[in-house]
Amino acid sequence: MAKKDYYESLGISRDADESEIKKAYRQKAKELHPDRNPENRTQAAEDFKRIAEAYEVLSDPQRRAQYDRYGHAGPDQGFTFGGNDFHRARDAYQEFGFGGFDDLFDLFFRQGGARGGTQQQQIRRGESIEYKLRITLEDAAHGTKMTVSVPRMVSCETCSGKGMEPGSSKKTCTTCGGRGQIEHRQQSLLGSFINVRACPDCRGAGEMIENPCHKCRGTGRAKEKSKISISVPEGVDNGSRLRLRGQGNAGIEGGPNGDLFIIIELIDHPSLLRDGRNIHSKVTISYPQAALGTKIDVETLWGTESLSIPSGTQPGTIFRLKGKGIVNIHRGAGLGDHFVEVGVDVPTKLTGKQRKALETFAGLLDS
Repeated sequence: MAKKDYYESLGISRDADESEIKKAYRQKAKELHPDRNPENRTQAAEDFKRIAEAYEVLSDPQRRAQYDRYGHAGPDQGFTFGGNDFHRARDAYQEFGFGGFDDLFDLFFRQGGARGGTQQQQIRRGESIEYKLRITLEDAAHGTKMTVSVPRMVSCETCSGKGMEPGSSKKTCTTCGGRGQIEHRQQSLLGSFINVRACPDCRGAGEMIENPCHKCRGTGRAKEKSKISISVPEGVDNGSRLRLRGQGNAGIEGGPNGDLFIIIELIDHPSLLRDGRNIHSKVTISYPQAALGTKIDVETLWGTESLSIPSGTQPGTIFRLKGKGIVNIHRGAGLGDHFVEVGVDVPTKLTGKQRKALETFAGLLDS
């Protein structure tokens, strides 16, 4: 398959300057980060490898000039992602403040994407997974600990993650002769160059399984529901992400586990509404209570609080219970406040005595 044009890969014009190239690369790298594409981390890693290659060439004035003149077949354009190229791409990636480059390294270099054909290339990190956790507003305020059942891939017990039946062995790949890589020589007007790729049959391992494990069908992994303990910190909100390192899917051929991301979903509270680190609620009092003043009990996240209602309180008046809100997990600020809006209940049906009393009161107001 022909290589995609570098300018097209970054989505820029051929006369783009250095700042435009860097900006385009930064945007593409964010979009293609495997953590943002958990359902297809392998493809995301390959796509990132492609845009990293484009940035590596176009950000270097000399290599860019060669590419503009000769294209992919030009001198020094037989790009293989390894050695100094890896370090330069890593530095460029981290320069923009992105994380997870070690994960990308696992995906690039342990899946046959780099030079060299050894069994190490078959070893790769497990995928990171997400789990949606629904909790109450009280749990979000106080923090909580719980155990959940998470579907994930674990190392196969039958073959100990090796992917082959116990007692069986692997055979040398006949396609690459055990080297794990295929060399393709191309001729151009400027001479010949060699393009080295991972063997498509053994995926860079140099070996192939003769007798796959009957339980995991040669994958080395099996799906199960694992019991995992989770500590939810105070102040989490809808969409908060908690990262549990090494609690994701098991790796391949002994590779490290991926991570587990807990996505928080808050259950609607029947009477309390959250707004950042503040809480809002409504209470209804009678007309006499509003006119004469009273004390009422208010439900908060921290228990029942007494609220003094002064005489002459009008409908819609809002009172503040200081420090009875919720902490902001991101800013590390203290507790917010609880705001109580007071409504006045107007009776729809009156007894004879009530009507007479109100009529007397109305007459006093007019006098």
